[in-house]
Amino acid sequence: NKTYHLYYTTTVNQQEIKKTELVGLKKDWQVSENRLPKFSKDGNALFLGLAPKLAEKDTTLIAEDHAKVDVWSYKDDFIQPQQLKNADREKKRTYLSVIDLSNPTKITQLADFDVNQVEMINEGNSPFALGTSDNAYRVSAQWDATRRRDYYIINTKTGQRENLVSGLVGKVEISPNGKFAVYYNGETALWSSYNLTTKETKVLNKKVKVKFYDEENDSPTVAQEYGIAYFTDNDNTVLIKDRYDIWEFDLAGDRKPENMTNGFGRKHKITFDINQLNEDVKTVNRDQPIFLGAFNNENKQSGVFQTIISKSKNPEEITMSDTWGAQNMKKALNADEYIYTKESFQNSPDVYVTSNFKEEKKVSAINHQQKDYSWGKGELVNWKTYSGKDATGVVYKPENFDPTKKYPVIVYFYEKLSDNLNRYQAPAPTPSRINHTYFVSNDYIVFTPDISYTIGYPGKSAEDYINSGVEALKKNTWINGDKIAIQGQSWGGYQVAHLITVTNMYAAAWTGAPVVNMTSAYGGIRWGTGMSRQFQYEQTQSRIGKTLWEAPELYIENSPLFKMPNVQTPVVIMHNDEDGAVPWYQGIEMFMALRRLQKPVWMLNYNGDDHNLLKRANKNDIQQRQQQFFDHYLKDKPAPKWMTEGVPATMKGIDWGFDLDESKDK
Repeated sequence: NKTYHLYYTTTVNQQEIKKTELVGLKKDWQVSENRLPKFSKDGNALFLGLAPKLAEKDTTLIAEDHAKVDVWSYKDDFIQPQQLKNADREKKRTYLSVIDLSNPTKITQLADFDVNQVEMINEGNSPFALGTSDNAYRVSAQWDATRRRDYYIINTKTGQRENLVSGLVGKVEISPNGKFAVYYNGETALWSSYNLTTKETKVLNKKVKVKFYDEENDSPTVAQEYGIAYFTDNDNTVLIKDRYDIWEFDLAGDRKPENMTNGFGRKHKITFDINQLNEDVKTVNRDQPIFLGAFNNENKQSGVFQTIISKSKNPEEITMSDTWGAQNMKKALNADEYIYTKESFQNSPDVYVTSNFKEEKKVSAINHQQKDYSWGKGELVNWKTYSGKDATGVVYKPENFDPTKKYPVIVYFYEKLSDNLNRYQAPAPTPSRINHTYFVSNDYIVFTPDISYTIGYPGKSAEDYINSGVEALKKNTWINGDKIAIQGQSWGGYQVAHLITVTNMYAAAWTGAPVVNMTSAYGGIRWGTGMSRQFQYEQTQSRIGKTLWEAPELYIENSPLFKMPNVQTPVVIMHNDEDGAVPWYQGIEMFMALRRLQKPVWMLNYNGDDHNLLKRANKNDIQQRQQQFFDHYLKDKPAPKWMTEGVPATMKGIDWGFDLDESKDK
């Protein structure tokens, strides 16, 4: 253990404050090296970290004489894998404390084991701090994805704590000047403000009928709030977002709420947010023009509007276009000059400047070589699902698209992707999924359908949206309906595995890191974090909504492994032995089932790599194999030898099997 001392001086002569002289320092605690001391902005206080002395390891013991064992206990706050994953961080954990520099020998500890997370307010100028504790909810976090917390207002002079709210499913934000705490309760869908001085709590949106949480939430968990956009000057009001518009709430609760965008967003399906033009400016003026970032949810255009908060009138459109990024702009500190990036599927992000938004100047050209290559274009498409729901997706076509030709199709999906219509995608190796630009430029159609889910039936939901979208796409004369493949990674990989058990409409499939057996995966570990996987199936992405013992039939119904005999589609599985999110035994279970059934299946295990590939060489490798696989099944090109002959272990590192096997027919 190292011993650290704190020095403080108001002159050129240093005055050492030894740890034994710090009045209020707990026994066996000391100043920590793992948090830099920081003065409050007004210079009246010094914040630093304290920590208990670490237990010392007896280095005289002979390691071979003692077992190396992890002891799992049902009484532990965190399971052993999570403890081991976070052990180094916990050893370096510090507990925020403060010294009032008018009495520099006295230290007040603000954080401890009971409330181990404490934040300064208003850069330390406030007489209060915000404390957070998850102690009471650590065990339930194994299955409860809501991540409950207790919040405290802490007096920085005395260390005294006042409970603000307990078991909150949401979060607390402190206003920039430190006058109010504002928090959202996901279970009641209510926003509240708390006056740190008067200790009064006001509910802000009780009489407002609009929803301030995700209106399209399709998971069996509490919907996320849209969040705070900004605070106004002097902590007078807070600006809170609904799905489209921004509302102004008086923090003291004296004035009724006002829709500062006047309902224009909801009327025109435009989502507004407030541009943070300068990171040092924490509040906005109610009576001065401000810029709003805007995104049109129907045509996916984005741009900038302008409004004055106090007027509550329709925002004025400044610019909207089929580009992405203009809303993320910054302003020069002392001039009316603005800088931002713009991009589209055809154009890589470049930097623009303007003073009036009527004329703009492009000041970068980071991808001039693109003119030498064939590219593509994305188009929004809409259809009705089998169950009659409205559905949206994007069809990406080659730059030299010819409507008289028949194109092969690769369908890629992951939750909802249509908002990315105008996002640029460089033709670089990706961690695991297909690269849209690369395949489109090589005469493929790429289709990305959005998916919404019915709780308890993620597999059937995928069928409803993906298969119906493909059927609608096949009605176009330029689609080769016999040459359509699907590809997905992680959650998308699960859906690939499911779809090929219920339909033979696809000529080929590629699945990355799929869960195929929810009954075995349910009790597994996310090794990247050490967390239990139970919460994921009960409340988040897998969307089952119940425990394994409450609804075993749903876990089996949504597990592709139990329907592997139905598979007729050739499939490649990528699952790596260091996958930190999905246990790689899931990929093995799928491979072993299909292998025994003598179905055409291949599996790639990139040794030592993660859920999504991290190593550049592996990314290059998988891109080449994806191209060869899809070219073979969708364009009738010869298969590579890794598909026809495999790569024996004795040839590992010598031959990668990329050579095409001209002797083999399909």
